[in-house]
Amino acid sequence: MSDHDGDRVAITALTELRAALAAHGITLPSLDLHLPSYAASGTRPPLICLGNCNPATAQRIADALAGR
Repeated sequence: MSDHDGDRVAITALTELRAALAAHGITLPSLDLHLPSYAASGTRPPLICLGNCNPATAQRIADALAGR
């Protein structure tokens, strides 16, 4: 892991998002840091790649966000 502030911000957000989804029984297997933006040198935090999911998982995310 890098010591860059932006990297720490992204990793914290990724960890919290993964935990929040798990609390609703949702797993996104490809949820991770976007490697090209993580490897790039710059001042912005790397992107977080949400990845693809099947329709049932998309519906579970929508329901969780809607509070259903």
